[in-house]
Amino acid sequence: MARVVIDVPLAVLDLAPVARGASAGEALRHTTELARRTEELGYHRFWVAEHHNMPAIASSAPAVLLAHLAAHTSTIRLGSGGVMLPNHAPLVVAEQFGTLEALHPGRIDLGVGRAPGTDQVTALALRRTMEGLSAEGFPRELADLMNYFTGADPGPITATPGLGQRPAVWLLGSSGFSARLAGLLGLPFSFAHHFSAQNTLPALALYRQSFRPSRWLERPYAMVAVNAVCAETDERAEWLAGPAGLSFLKLRSGRPEPLATPEEAAAYPYTELEREFVAQRREGQATGSPETVRRQLGDLLERTGADELMLTTLVYDVADRVRSFELIAERVAGGLRRNS
Repeated sequence: MARVVIDVPLAVLDLAPVARGASAGEALRHTTELARRTEELGYHRFWVAEHHNMPAIASSAPAVLLAHLAAHTSTIRLGSGGVMLPNHAPLVVAEQFGTLEALHPGRIDLGVGRAPGTDQVTALALRRTMEGLSAEGFPRELADLMNYFTGADPGPITATPGLGQRPAVWLLGSSGFSARLAGLLGLPFSFAHHFSAQNTLPALALYRQSFRPSRWLERPYAMVAVNAVCAETDERAEWLAGPAGLSFLKLRSGRPEPLATPEEAAAYPYTELEREFVAQRREGQATGSPETVRRQLGDLLERTGADELMLTTLVYDVADRVRSFELIAERVAGGLRRNS
Protein backbone atom coordinates (compact mmCIF):
# COMPACT_ATOMS: atom_id res chain seq x y z
CA MET A 1 0.00 0.00 0.00
CA ALA A 2 1.37 3.41 -1.00
CA ARG A 3 2.16 5.78 1.85
CA VAL A 4 0.64 9.25 1.75
CA VAL A 5 3.16 12.10 1.37
CA ILE A 6 2.61 14.44 4.33
CA ASP A 7 4.24 17.90 4.22
CA VAL A 8 3.50 18.74 7.85
CA PRO A 9 4.56 15.81 10.06
CA LEU A 10 1.50 14.35 11.73
CA ALA A 11 1.66 12.23 14.85
CA VAL A 12 -0.78 10.21 16.95
CA LEU A 13 -1.43 10.37 20.68
CA ASP A 14 -3.47 7.39 21.89
CA LEU A 15 -4.98 6.68 25.31
CA ALA A 16 -6.02 3.08 24.65
CA PRO A 17 -9.63 4.08 25.44
CA VAL A 18 -11.76 1.46 27.20
CA ALA A 19 -15.29 1.58 25.83
CA ARG A 20 -18.29 0.71 27.97
CA GLY A 21 -18.79 -3.05 27.90
CA ALA A 22 -15.25 -3.73 26.61
CA SER A 23 -12.13 -4.97 28.41
CA ALA A 24 -8.69 -3.42 28.82
CA GLY A 25 -7.33 -6.22 26.63
CA GLU A 26 -9.64 -5.22 23.80
CA ALA A 27 -8.60 -1.58 24.22
CA LEU A 28 -4.92 -2.48 23.94
CA ARG A 29 -5.53 -4.65 20.87
CA HIS A 30 -7.33 -1.71 19.27
CA THR A 31 -4.36 0.56 20.02
CA THR A 32 -2.09 -1.98 18.33
CA GLU A 33 -4.39 -2.02 15.30
CA LEU A 34 -4.31 1.77 15.16
CA ALA A 35 -0.51 1.90 15.40
CA ARG A 36 -0.18 -0.49 12.48
CA ARG A 37 -2.66 1.43 10.34
CA THR A 38 -1.23 4.87 11.04
CA GLU A 39 2.23 3.55 10.16
CA GLU A 40 0.83 2.42 6.79
CA LEU A 41 -0.71 5.86 6.30
CA GLY A 42 2.58 7.70 6.83
CA TYR A 43 2.10 9.20 10.27
CA HIS A 44 5.45 10.21 11.75
CA ARG A 45 5.13 9.02 15.36
CA PHE A 46 2.74 7.22 17.70
CA TRP A 47 2.71 8.08 21.40
CA VAL A 48 0.78 6.61 24.31
CA ALA A 49 -0.13 8.55 27.46
CA GLU A 50 0.36 7.58 31.09
CA HIS A 51 -2.79 7.83 33.21
CA HIS A 52 -3.81 5.97 36.35
CA ASN A 53 -7.01 5.17 38.21
CA MET A 54 -9.11 6.02 35.15
CA PRO A 55 -11.57 3.33 33.98
CA ALA A 56 -11.66 4.76 30.44
CA ILE A 57 -7.88 4.62 29.80
CA ALA A 58 -5.74 1.47 29.55
CA SER A 59 -2.35 3.08 28.79
CA SER A 60 -1.14 3.13 32.39
CA ALA A 61 2.23 1.46 31.60
CA PRO A 62 3.70 3.23 28.54
CA ALA A 63 7.03 1.39 28.45
CA VAL A 64 5.32 -2.01 28.45
CA LEU A 65 2.82 -0.97 25.80
CA LEU A 66 5.53 0.60 23.63
CA ALA A 67 7.54 -2.63 23.64
CA HIS A 68 4.46 -4.43 22.34
CA LEU A 69 3.77 -1.79 19.69
CA ALA A 70 7.40 -1.80 18.54
CA ALA A 71 7.19 -5.55 17.98
CA HIS A 72 4.12 -5.06 15.77
CA THR A 73 5.41 -2.11 13.68
CA SER A 74 8.66 -1.44 11.84
CA THR A 75 9.14 2.23 10.90
CA ILE A 76 6.90 4.61 12.87
CA ARG A 77 8.51 6.37 15.84
CA LEU A 78 7.06 5.28 19.17
CA GLY A 79 7.02 7.18 22.42
CA SER A 80 5.44 8.30 25.63
CA GLY A 81 3.09 11.24 25.70
CA GLY A 82 4.24 11.08 28.32
CA VAL A 83 5.94 9.36 31.16
CA MET A 84 4.92 11.39 34.18
CA LEU A 85 8.25 11.71 35.96
CA PRO A 86 6.93 12.46 39.47
CA ASN A 87 5.49 8.92 39.52
CA HIS A 88 8.81 7.18 38.91
CA ALA A 89 12.42 7.02 39.99
CA PRO A 90 14.53 8.50 37.16
CA LEU A 91 16.73 5.38 37.12
CA VAL A 92 13.73 3.16 36.37
CA VAL A 93 12.66 5.40 33.47
CA ALA A 94 16.22 5.44 32.09
CA GLU A 95 16.46 1.66 32.20
CA GLN A 96 13.04 1.15 30.62
CA PHE A 97 13.58 3.56 27.75
CA GLY A 98 17.23 2.60 27.43
CA THR A 99 15.99 -0.95 26.88
CA LEU A 100 13.47 0.19 24.28
CA GLU A 101 16.11 2.22 22.45
CA ALA A 102 18.58 -0.68 22.55
CA LEU A 103 15.98 -3.00 21.04
CA HIS A 104 14.62 -0.49 18.50
CA PRO A 105 17.39 2.05 17.84
CA GLY A 106 16.32 5.35 16.33
CA ARG A 107 12.60 4.76 16.85
CA ILE A 108 11.99 5.70 20.50
CA ASP A 109 10.79 9.02 21.93
CA LEU A 110 10.74 9.71 25.65
CA GLY A 111 8.17 12.41 26.29
CA VAL A 112 8.36 13.54 29.92
CA GLY A 113 5.73 15.40 31.92
CA ARG A 114 5.73 16.87 35.42
CA ALA A 115 2.07 16.26 36.32
CA PRO A 116 1.19 12.92 37.93
CA GLY A 117 -1.47 12.04 35.36
CA THR A 118 -3.80 11.07 38.17
CA ASP A 119 -5.09 12.15 41.57
CA GLN A 120 -2.73 12.75 44.49
CA VAL A 121 -3.79 9.61 46.38
CA THR A 122 -2.95 7.44 43.38
CA ALA A 123 0.28 9.36 42.78
CA LEU A 124 1.34 8.62 46.34
CA ALA A 125 0.50 4.94 45.85
CA LEU A 126 2.76 4.90 42.78
CA ARG A 127 5.74 6.67 44.33
CA ARG A 128 5.12 5.56 47.97
CA THR A 129 6.60 8.80 49.26
CA MET A 130 5.82 12.50 48.94
CA GLU A 131 9.41 13.18 47.88
CA GLY A 132 9.59 13.93 44.18
CA LEU A 133 5.88 14.64 43.83
CA SER A 134 6.25 18.42 43.88
CA ALA A 135 6.79 20.57 40.78
CA GLU A 136 9.89 22.05 42.41
CA GLY A 137 11.66 18.68 42.28
CA PHE A 138 11.01 18.12 38.57
CA PRO A 139 14.09 19.90 37.08
CA ARG A 140 16.43 17.96 39.39
CA GLU A 141 14.82 14.62 38.58
CA LEU A 142 14.87 15.45 34.85
CA ALA A 143 18.59 16.24 35.11
CA ASP A 144 19.17 12.90 36.84
CA LEU A 145 17.26 11.11 34.08
CA MET A 146 19.23 12.79 31.31
CA ASN A 147 22.50 12.04 33.07
CA TYR A 148 21.74 8.31 33.12
CA PHE A 149 21.66 8.44 29.29
CA THR A 150 24.67 10.71 28.75
CA GLY A 151 26.97 10.02 31.72
CA ALA A 152 27.85 13.73 31.69
CA ASP A 153 28.12 13.70 35.48
CA PRO A 154 29.59 10.29 36.31
CA GLY A 155 28.40 8.76 39.54
CA PRO A 156 28.31 5.38 41.27
CA ILE A 157 25.25 4.17 39.31
CA THR A 158 25.23 3.12 35.66
CA ALA A 159 21.90 2.59 33.92
CA THR A 160 22.21 -0.59 31.86
CA PRO A 161 20.57 -0.38 29.39
CA GLY A 162 20.51 3.39 29.49
CA LEU A 163 23.99 4.85 29.32
CA GLY A 164 24.83 5.41 25.66
CA GLN A 165 21.27 4.76 24.56
CA ARG A 166 19.62 8.04 23.63
CA PRO A 167 15.91 8.05 23.01
CA ALA A 168 14.72 11.42 21.76
CA VAL A 169 13.78 13.28 24.96
CA TRP A 170 10.84 15.70 24.78
CA LEU A 171 9.29 17.90 27.42
CA LEU A 172 5.50 17.98 27.59
CA GLY A 173 3.50 20.82 29.05
CA SER A 174 0.21 22.66 29.38
CA SER A 175 1.61 25.88 30.87
CA GLY A 176 4.70 28.05 30.82
CA PHE A 177 6.79 26.05 33.31
CA SER A 178 7.78 23.17 31.01
CA ALA A 179 7.85 25.50 27.99
CA ARG A 180 10.57 27.63 29.55
CA LEU A 181 12.47 24.62 30.89
CA ALA A 182 12.41 22.91 27.47
CA GLY A 183 13.78 26.09 25.92
CA LEU A 184 16.57 26.50 28.47
CA LEU A 185 17.61 22.85 28.06
CA GLY A 186 17.39 22.94 24.27
CA LEU A 187 14.83 20.15 24.05
CA PRO A 188 11.86 19.67 21.71
CA PHE A 189 8.56 20.71 23.29
CA SER A 190 5.07 19.26 22.94
CA PHE A 191 2.18 21.42 24.10
CA ALA A 192 -1.15 19.96 25.27
CA HIS A 193 -3.46 22.19 23.26
CA HIS A 194 -6.10 19.46 23.53
CA PHE A 195 -6.80 20.34 27.15
CA SER A 196 -5.18 23.75 27.65
CA ALA A 197 -5.99 25.70 24.49
CA GLN A 198 -5.94 29.11 26.19
CA ASN A 199 -2.28 28.66 27.17
CA THR A 200 -1.01 27.46 23.80
CA LEU A 201 0.29 30.68 22.24
CA PRO A 202 1.89 32.13 25.41
CA ALA A 203 3.64 28.83 26.15
CA LEU A 204 5.01 28.45 22.63
CA ALA A 205 6.24 32.05 22.64
CA LEU A 206 8.00 31.44 25.96
CA TYR A 207 9.58 28.24 24.63
CA ARG A 208 10.99 29.99 21.57
CA GLN A 209 12.18 33.01 23.52
CA SER A 210 13.92 30.79 26.10
CA PHE A 211 15.50 28.37 23.64
CA ARG A 212 19.22 27.70 23.81
CA PRO A 213 20.90 25.36 21.27
CA SER A 214 22.07 22.10 22.83
CA ARG A 215 23.55 18.72 21.99
CA TRP A 216 19.94 17.61 21.44
CA LEU A 217 18.60 20.36 19.19
CA GLU A 218 20.00 23.33 17.24
CA ARG A 219 16.77 25.34 17.02
CA PRO A 220 13.32 25.20 18.61
CA TYR A 221 11.00 22.38 17.58
CA ALA A 222 7.41 22.56 18.79
CA MET A 223 4.66 20.00 18.44
CA VAL A 224 1.04 20.82 19.28
CA ALA A 225 -1.37 18.10 20.43
CA VAL A 226 -4.97 18.62 19.32
CA ASN A 227 -8.23 16.68 19.55
CA ALA A 228 -9.26 15.60 16.06
CA VAL A 229 -12.37 13.73 14.99
CA CYS A 230 -12.87 13.48 11.23
CA ALA A 231 -15.83 11.82 9.49
CA GLU A 232 -17.53 12.08 6.13
CA THR A 233 -19.79 14.89 7.36
CA ASP A 234 -19.70 17.53 10.09
CA GLU A 235 -22.81 16.02 11.66
CA ARG A 236 -21.29 12.55 11.86
CA ALA A 237 -18.08 13.90 13.41
CA GLU A 238 -20.02 15.87 16.04
CA TRP A 239 -21.97 12.73 16.90
CA LEU A 240 -18.79 10.67 17.27
CA ALA A 241 -17.16 13.36 19.44
CA GLY A 242 -19.94 13.30 22.02
CA PRO A 243 -18.52 10.54 24.26
CA ALA A 244 -15.17 12.35 24.66
CA GLY A 245 -16.87 15.46 26.02
CA LEU A 246 -18.95 13.41 28.45
CA SER A 247 -15.89 11.42 29.54
CA PHE A 248 -13.96 14.59 30.39
CA LEU A 249 -16.96 16.00 32.25
CA LYS A 250 -17.24 12.82 34.33
CA LEU A 251 -13.51 12.89 35.05
CA ARG A 252 -13.53 16.51 36.19
CA SER A 253 -16.50 15.85 38.46
CA GLY A 254 -14.69 12.94 40.16
CA ARG A 255 -16.82 10.22 38.54
CA PRO A 256 -14.64 8.65 35.81
CA GLU A 257 -16.32 5.92 33.78
CA PRO A 258 -15.58 3.81 30.67
CA LEU A 259 -16.22 5.62 27.40
CA ALA A 260 -19.94 5.95 26.67
CA THR A 261 -21.58 5.25 23.33
CA PRO A 262 -22.55 8.20 21.10
CA GLU A 263 -26.18 7.42 21.87
CA GLU A 264 -25.56 7.60 25.61
CA ALA A 265 -23.64 10.84 25.25
CA ALA A 266 -26.43 12.41 23.17
CA ALA A 267 -29.08 11.35 25.71
CA TYR A 268 -27.16 12.56 28.77
CA PRO A 269 -29.12 15.25 30.71
CA TYR A 270 -26.51 18.02 30.64
CA THR A 271 -27.10 21.09 32.75
CA GLU A 272 -26.50 24.44 31.11
CA LEU A 273 -23.22 24.78 33.02
CA GLU A 274 -22.10 21.31 31.91
CA ARG A 275 -22.89 22.09 28.28
CA GLU A 276 -20.80 25.23 28.56
CA PHE A 277 -17.94 23.23 30.08
CA VAL A 278 -17.97 20.72 27.21
CA ALA A 279 -18.23 23.49 24.61
CA GLN A 280 -15.23 25.29 26.08
CA ARG A 281 -13.19 22.09 25.91
CA ARG A 282 -14.02 21.80 22.21
CA GLU A 283 -12.80 25.31 21.37
CA GLY A 284 -9.76 25.36 19.12
CA GLN A 285 -9.94 21.64 18.37
CA ALA A 286 -10.68 19.89 15.05
CA THR A 287 -14.03 18.18 14.53
CA GLY A 288 -15.88 17.74 11.27
CA SER A 289 -15.66 16.64 7.65
CA PRO A 290 -12.27 16.55 5.91
CA GLU A 291 -12.87 20.07 4.58
CA THR A 292 -13.74 21.39 8.05
CA VAL A 293 -10.83 19.64 9.75
CA ARG A 294 -8.41 20.92 7.09
CA ARG A 295 -9.54 24.47 7.78
CA GLN A 296 -9.32 24.01 11.55
CA LEU A 297 -5.88 22.41 11.52
CA GLY A 298 -4.64 24.95 8.99
CA ASP A 299 -5.74 27.75 11.28
CA LEU A 300 -4.00 26.08 14.21
CA LEU A 301 -0.77 25.79 12.21
CA GLU A 302 -0.95 29.43 11.17
CA ARG A 303 -1.55 30.66 14.73
CA THR A 304 1.03 28.47 16.45
CA GLY A 305 3.77 28.03 13.85
CA ALA A 306 3.94 24.40 15.00
CA ASP A 307 6.57 22.20 13.40
CA GLU A 308 4.40 19.12 13.88
CA LEU A 309 0.83 18.30 14.88
CA MET A 310 -0.11 15.42 17.19
CA LEU A 311 -3.69 14.21 16.83
CA THR A 312 -5.64 12.46 19.56
CA THR A 313 -8.99 10.90 18.71
CA LEU A 314 -11.26 9.66 21.49
CA VAL A 315 -14.31 7.98 19.98
CA TYR A 316 -16.28 4.91 21.01
CA ASP A 317 -15.71 2.52 18.12
CA VAL A 318 -12.24 1.58 16.91
CA ALA A 319 -13.41 1.53 13.29
CA ASP A 320 -14.43 5.18 13.59
CA ARG A 321 -11.09 5.97 15.25
CA VAL A 322 -9.14 4.34 12.44
CA ARG A 323 -11.34 5.98 9.80
CA SER A 324 -10.72 9.43 11.26
CA PHE A 325 -6.96 9.00 10.84
CA GLU A 326 -7.45 7.61 7.32
CA LEU A 327 -9.52 10.61 6.25
CA ILE A 328 -7.00 13.05 7.69
CA ALA A 329 -4.07 11.32 5.96
CA GLU A 330 -5.87 10.94 2.64
CA ARG A 331 -7.95 14.13 2.40
CA VAL A 332 -6.59 16.65 4.92
CA ALA A 333 -2.82 16.31 5.22
CA GLY A 334 -2.09 17.26 1.60
CA GLY A 335 -3.62 20.68 2.17
CA LEU A 336 -1.58 21.52 5.29
CA ARG A 337 1.59 23.58 4.99
CA ARG A 338 4.10 24.70 7.59
CA ASN A 339 4.86 28.39 7.95
CA SER A 340 8.00 29.32 6.04
